[in-house]
Amino acid sequence: MPKFLSVFLSLAMILATSVHPAGAQEQPQPSPGVAHSTAARAASFTLRTGISEGRMVFIGSGGDIEGQVNPTLMVHEGETVQITLINGEGAEKGVVIDDFAACNNRVVARGASSTLAFRADKVGEFIYYCSVAGHRAAGMEGRIQVMPGTREEMQSSSPEIIRDPTDLPPPLEPGPPRVVRVDLSTPELMGALDTKTSYQYWTFDRKVPGPFVRVRVGDTVEVHLANPEDSVMIHSVDFHGATGPGGGAEFTQADPGQEKIVTFKALVPGLYVYHCATPSVANHITNGMYGLLLVEPEAGLPRVDREFYVMQGELYTVEPYGAVGPQEFDYEKMLAEEPEYFVFNGAVEALAKRHPLRARVGETVRIYFGVGGPNFTSSFHVIGEIFDAVYQGASLGSVPLTGVQTVSVPPGGAVVVDFKIDRAGRYVLVDHALSRAERGLLGFLIVEGPENDAIMHEGPAMAQPQ
Repeated sequence: MPKFLSVFLSLAMILATSVHPAGAQEQPQPSPGVAHSTAARAASFTLRTGISEGRMVFIGSGGDIEGQVNPTLMVHEGETVQITLINGEGAEKGVVIDDFAACNNRVVARGASSTLAFRADKVGEFIYYCSVAGHRAAGMEGRIQVMPGTREEMQSSSPEIIRDPTDLPPPLEPGPPRVVRVDLSTPELMGALDTKTSYQYWTFDRKVPGPFVRVRVGDTVEVHLANPEDSVMIHSVDFHGATGPGGGAEFTQADPGQEKIVTFKALVPGLYVYHCATPSVANHITNGMYGLLLVEPEAGLPRVDREFYVMQGELYTVEPYGAVGPQEFDYEKMLAEEPEYFVFNGAVEALAKRHPLRARVGETVRIYFGVGGPNFTSSFHVIGEIFDAVYQGASLGSVPLTGVQTVSVPPGGAVVVDFKIDRAGRYVLVDHALSRAERGLLGFLIVEGPENDAIMHEGPAMAQPQ
């Protein structure tokens, strides 16, 4: 069997595996709001009730969910999940999870707490919400993601550098132009490229891609770029959405231990790449120093149910694809444009094995997609879906294309694609230069809900009603 076919057949036999849970830490004693893994395979979280932007919400307490509004709780199949609810404002509240028939005793007095527990015996995405009538509609709803496989199977000796595709700020509310401060750091760290493979990444804020920056046309953007003292390299940042010398790079060349500041006006709506622009620029980019800046139109974009942040890049290593252990950068391969790895969000099958995209039937999805590169154009495609709207070249002032199968995105370019989910199943994100899937470039969109046989089913056409 050809290797490429075997890759897809094997992937078709598994679900996308786990991501680290919100607040995940290995420790002997549980901490509030921190998911932990023990011999009993348990994960615990703490939520506090409160108000955010005029809505009633759950607020994460402790660990990685600290301060998050209606946080997504990440657990693994088979774990016992414990959720403790603390009343933060003195109004009656409770938590219920219909899919696991789990609920707690309601809490009434401020500071009172109550706990529920259930076993995560099925994989997928599920809803938790307030059991008091009307509170769910008022904003008290979050999600639980149950990942297949054990937590231990997904652990790596190197830290994860993958940017979760859901890690982006929400749409902006209308208002007058603002001054938006953006803080970027440039850590250099050994991160997990694959399960048994690591690489010396150069990053914005310890993840690949860098943080998703969201502003509105007319805003003033004040960028603070801090290069840690323990860095080896000078770093900078060039925003394709900025007008001025080097997109800001001339003003942000920061030595180790320095902070540089540049301010620019967001003049034109669009989705723009930013990247390090310190020579060799291609070297800094391939090592992970790229991200996206969204400049929303004055009226915003049409609202969708889910937004995702995905970027493509390539890595050039001395050892061939799949080699075990720390990998070194190969400058000659980069100049020859001979990468060993193609990746979404920084690592091998990052959006399949660790951070798959998730949605439900009937929801609308938007993907903000960019190519860091530094060298290869992407033919972005979602197998089994058709893009309902494509803002070609990320031109948000243009009328979007409709009914598009595959989008060409050059290095340093971006696109915005929207589509509605009509049928449950697993959809595969690829570059339709499909041999790149064998070098790590693969993602999943996992859709829960009805399969809707009228759209697709196995076997011959069903008889049509008279």
